Amino acid sequence: MRVKTTYLLCLAALLAVLTVPTATAAPPRLGSPAFTAPTSTGTVASRTKLLNSAPRHLSALSWWGGTYPVPDGEHVSIYISTSYPEADAVAQQWADFFGRIPHGKELSLAKVYIAPLDEVSELCFSDEVLGCYGGQTIVTVGDSTAGLPPASIAAHEYGHHIAANRNNAPWRALDWGTKRWATTMGICARVAAGTAFPGDEGPNYTLNPGEGFAESYRVLVETNGTAVGYDWPIVDQSFRPTPASLAAIREDVVEPWVGSTTKTIRGKFLRGRRTWTTQVATLLDGDLRVRVTVPGGGADDVTLLAGDGRTVLATGFWASTGGKSAEYRVCGARSLRVRVTRGGAAARFTLRVAVP
Repeated sequence: MRVKTTYLLCLAALLAVLTVPTATAAPPRLGSPAFTAPTSTGTVASRTKLLNSAPRHLSALSWWGGTYPVPDGEHVSIYISTSYPEADAVAQQWADFFGRIPHGKELSLAKVYIAPLDEVSELCFSDEVLGCYGGQTIVTVGDSTAGLPPASIAAHEYGHHIAANRNNAPWRALDWGTKRWATTMGICARVAAGTAFPGDEGPNYTLNPGEGFAESYRVLVETNGTAVGYDWPIVDQSFRPTPASLAAIREDVVEPWVGSTTKTIRGKFLRGRRTWTTQVATLLDGDLRVRVTVPGGGADDVTLLAGDGRTVLATGFWASTGGKSAEYRVCGARSLRVRVTRGGAAARFTLRVAVP
């Protein structure tokens, strides 16, 4: 019988803010943060058993450590169970690890608790887990007694921390993965097809793109983006990373997507023509919006078409701000066409296109 090990995503939010001091010679004791209890659990028939739960009772254990700077000006809070020998060099090694792996400003939000397996099991509500994440807090095992490198577990949990601090509107990045990675992996189309299940910590755990993202981030860390020579024990093979998907993660980490960009186009109908069209590149999945306005408040209409120029995706409606608008959720298509139809005497118009 093979040993079952666990990477764990905790989706519960931190209910009480934990105030911790900076690193000092005397190890600090933590306050009493409270986490919500898990609402469901689930296992998968694979080398790994997984459970949806949350860190709890941090105050029931004692910790040493504090807040440590990293070279890029960020910092990370590291707390190590007193079950381990107190050695500031060990905490600094962990701080150096998180400082080396791809990260952004979210690093300074992280609180990392490192403990033996039995304490991790208590904190994460299960005797089969190696780590968990929730409310900007990572709990992870600090030694190799569970059979996996501690750095691998920590990298996976940090992947969840990255996703929790990224924007993938209209979707939740913690469940869907970050914007560019999710687009590269076709998550939107897969959800529509029923082959991916965002946020599912139960029967469809292996098809949860949030877990696929966290594992892919681990691979980014361990292979430096090459996607060569790595294990893939947790989620479905369809999420296996490639150099392209790892490059998308790296970009999402160092240059987070901040929202749609808007382009303004000044258009003009040719003599004798009632329609005007243009092609729009849609490099990322998400919500696209267009609005056409005419000097003097004319009634030009706008329609969104598939890239073939024939299939209608969305028709125009009157916008409260004036003019006609159309909206469409891009889900796999890398370009579409916008058609403006002349509705009055004015030959000129303004088209505003907001793309994800």
